[in-house]
Amino acid sequence: MENGRKKNGIFQKFLNFVEWLGNKLPHPVTLFALLAALTLVASAILSMLQVTVEHPAEDQGTVSVNNLLNGEGISYIFSSMTDNFINFAPLGVVLVTMLGIGVAERSGLISAALRGFVLAIPKQLITAGLVFAGIMSSLASDAGYVVLPPLGAVLYLALGRHPLAGLAAAFAGVSAGFSANLLLSGTDALLSELSIAAASVLDPQYAEGITVAMNYYFIFVSVFLLTLVGWFVSDKIVEPRLGSFDSKNADEEAINNTDEMNPLEPVEKKGLIWAIVSVIVGSLLASLLVILPNSPMRGDDAIGNYMDSIIQSPFMSDGLVPIIAILFFIPGLVYGLITKSIRNDKDVADQMTKTMAAMGMFIVLAFTAGQFVAYFAESNIGLVIGVYGAELLETLNLTGIPLIIGFMFVTAVVNLFIGSASAKWAMMAPIFVPILMQLGYSPELTTMAYRVADSSTNIITPLMTYFAIIIAFAQQYDRKIGIGTLISVMLPYSIFFFIAWMIMLIVWMLFGIPLGPNAPIEYTG
Repeated sequence: MENGRKKNGIFQKFLNFVEWLGNKLPHPVTLFALLAALTLVASAILSMLQVTVEHPAEDQGTVSVNNLLNGEGISYIFSSMTDNFINFAPLGVVLVTMLGIGVAERSGLISAALRGFVLAIPKQLITAGLVFAGIMSSLASDAGYVVLPPLGAVLYLALGRHPLAGLAAAFAGVSAGFSANLLLSGTDALLSELSIAAASVLDPQYAEGITVAMNYYFIFVSVFLLTLVGWFVSDKIVEPRLGSFDSKNADEEAINNTDEMNPLEPVEKKGLIWAIVSVIVGSLLASLLVILPNSPMRGDDAIGNYMDSIIQSPFMSDGLVPIIAILFFIPGLVYGLITKSIRNDKDVADQMTKTMAAMGMFIVLAFTAGQFVAYFAESNIGLVIGVYGAELLETLNLTGIPLIIGFMFVTAVVNLFIGSASAKWAMMAPIFVPILMQLGYSPELTTMAYRVADSSTNIITPLMTYFAIIIAFAQQYDRKIGIGTLISVMLPYSIFFFIAWMIMLIVWMLFGIPLGPNAPIEYTG
């Protein structure tokens, strides 16, 4: 570990530079406010310069930049401000989903389920189990960050292994694997909404057919790839590098406290069983809304075959988010009633209220981000950049796989300085989705390439929201651990995840495999 603490090494100097530069960026709320203001100024300048482009869609004529600082533009700024906030695509999606997830989390269901899973698997599979559980924890949004890393550390310590190796394996699964899952989550809904909004600038009709499940096939297979890669990196690289554990710099309480490793109490097991039953029953009832002919949320059977009527249905577009919320809320309620963490309706309301209170920063961010996204669309700057950007890339002959790889590296670098996945995609989607559509690549592919690069580098950026919390967990076992040490531990995961995941995406592209239901690799217009 001592090598990871060198102050004057080249790699450490680079990490110190990244940390220094990242700290110079304003808060994301301020950043989007500045971007909105910059968009207004840019719209006025480009309009005065009479910048116009040919609309990429047929029979659309030329498009010019709208001046948002003239009389009509200023009127638009004030009259649209409330609507820009309310209609910000991720706002409703995230809040509705978190209402259900909040009950499941605060009732204790998610913590018990993750603990029960980790404790149930064989010792030789504990690393793979930790990584897998971390990846799957993205179903519960950010709950995995708080539950699994400290649990992984305690588990490894109890097994006589280095606790930081357990913490690292769990953190890698939770954060670097955030865009992989066997099921759809709020992340899919949030990013797809931003992609739909960006694609609609170029082709509204195509955008209407994009669903929350647009990357589902790819993220499903990704779970198994990342579990194997994380397992290999943990056992063959990270844990051997950490060496044997020396408890002299650890907190005595952390060493002696193994309560979290106690088996589930009978009441917790009972709660989990009935929660699982409620999920199964709820899922079956939800499926009846779409699988049977004439179901209320089924698509028009006349549009195509059986699968088309499901894929292009209200269930898959507008209905999936509330259904996800309900399928978290019901088992959370059942578990809470059985374990007595919920005793009446007031407890439920209190848990939902606390969940929404924790979303305060996101709501404030949504206000400034909503203004930027709306101004960017209204000004037509995104469309103009898309046309010019496509022409530039064509001039450089940067197409195909090199283009996608280049986009992924750009995303990875940006992620070092802007931690929020939704904030970055809100800023990048309006630019890159139209550009890549112009070059024949679908919004679904662009979104998946973004998700791969963003997730892989989450664990090495100090600006990621939960990075400081992970350091606090790690310092329980080594008081001297700082940002550089944690990054040096997590960097192998980031590199291997990025390379393996990128190769998988390239193979997917070469074979032309759909990324999800009705989600092709190529965009044909």
